[in-house]
Parts: sequence; C-alpha cells; structure tokens
Amino acid sequence: MKRFAVIVFPGSNCDHDAYHVINSMENTSVDFIWHKENSLNDYDVIIVPGGFSYGDYLRAGAIARFSPIMKAVIEESKKGKQVIGICNGFQILIECGLLPGALITNKNIKFLSKPVFLNVVNNKTSFTHLLNEGDIISMPIAHKQGNYIANQNTVKELESNDQIAFKYHSNNPNGSLLDIAGIFNKEKNVLGMMPHPERASDQKLGSNDGSQIFQSMLES
Repeated sequence: MKRFAVIVFPGSNCDHDAYHVINSMENTSVDFIWHKENSLNDYDVIIVPGGFSYGDYLRAGAIARFSPIMKAVIEESKKGKQVIGICNGFQILIECGLLPGALITNKNIKFLSKPVFLNVVNNKTSFTHLLNEGDIISMPIAHKQGNYIANQNTVKELESNDQIAFKYHSNNPNGSLLDIAGIFNKEKNVLGMMPHPERASDQKLGSNDGSQIFQSMLES
C-alpha cells in the first residue's frame, strides 16, 4: 500500500481531481493535507496540485511557498520521497527552490486552456518508466504563467543531467524555453509539469495518457 498526500492551499482547484485519480487506483491510500499542517512523515508520495493558490495575487506560487506544509515537503523530498507539482504546484516547487528556473507569463499574455501534445524526453525515472522515450502523449493545460525560463548555466545542467521530463510537441503554446513542459530535480524524485495528467487519466475525458505517470509513481 502506497500512501499519497494531496496538499490543499486556499485557491487549489485540482486537488479533488488528483485525489480521485489516486483513490481509483489499487494498492493506494490518499489524504488531503491542509497547508497549515507541518508533517508528511506518514506519506510516500506528495502531490502539489494545480489551481490558484492564494489567488495568485502576488505571483503564482510566491505566497504558497511560505505555507507551513512546504517545509515538510522540502524535508521529505530530501529523504528521496516522490514529489510531483502540477501547474500551480510546479510554480510552487520552483518558488520554494526544489526545482530550478522560473515560470513567467505566457508569450501571448493570455490564460490558455486546451489540450496539448507532449514528447516524453526521459522515461528512466519513477514518474515515467511506464512510458517510452519519444512517445507523444496528450493532456490539457490551464495556465497563464507557464512560460519556463532559465539562465544558460541552468539550461546546460538540465540537459546534461537529463532533467527535462517532457517537451511540447510541434506547437509550443506558451513560449517555454526549449519547449519545456516538465522538469525533474537532479535526483529525479521531484517532478514539476505544467500540463495536467490528472485531467487526462480517464478516457471519458478524452485521454488517459496521464494515468501512466501516476501508475509509474505507484509501481516504482
């Protein structure tokens, strides 16, 4: 039995989506964890979901990074536990320093909500081992600040350490550097991605490609 924690901030709106996906899988248990809690010792996997934490009033993820639970997220990540940040969760993981670079406003300055195609770049991780390198998968995006940027040294590290998880296929929707849609930390136990795998984990929603990410996490 693998225990999943779904962090909930004021303004989270994809927490129930993530909970539903995990709850529908065998050999799992899942709990919502309010952002004012300060321990994640009992959990194997941590999900930082999408939404608009604190309304994105300052900068996406910039306030959430100071929530008490984020200290626990950082501590557990250093123990090697799996942490996945999706959309706003990706922004929070960058703001708290678990992932490098920055996420800025989309190139067209508009909120984007549509399905996209992704290329699987690295399938040798606990998040992606059930996928094949080069696979083209489909899932939706829903963000205004998803344009990934980084300095030259960071880009070199991302490429040399195989830290790029996913790239947008053929049509980059937001202007992200190198078409980046998701990255790992150096240890490959933290993944941040802008597209929503939890919204593509049931064929009734148009794609179940995202389920392979959660199943990979379960079976790793």
